[in-house]
Amino acid sequence: MDDFDIEKIDDVIHGRVRLGIMAFLSGAGSADFNGLKSRLQLTDGNLSAHIRKLEDAGYIAVDKSFVDRKPLTRVSLTEPGRTAFSQYLKAMSRLVDGRS
Repeated sequence: MDDFDIEKIDDVIHGRVRLGIMAFLSGAGSADFNGLKSRLQLTDGNLSAHIRKLEDAGYIAVDKSFVDRKPLTRVSLTEPGRTAFSQYLKAMSRLVDGRS
């Protein structure tokens, strides 16, 4: 694998939890915080930290509102996030297949 390039792996996405968030959102488009927390089996603090990292990278958007006086946090994949996720999957595929 002379063409192996570790730099093509997006560190922001590559972590297991962030990869799970991106994979879920790529299919669902958006999700509320509690649904995502339940689906990925995470604590509030753990999910919050990973959401913040993805938001800082511009990969997801976070919308906070209130429904019946209860806070509601929704996260959604941005276009740059969708592009980055697609590029991540292509890079992983090339590494597995041994292509550049």
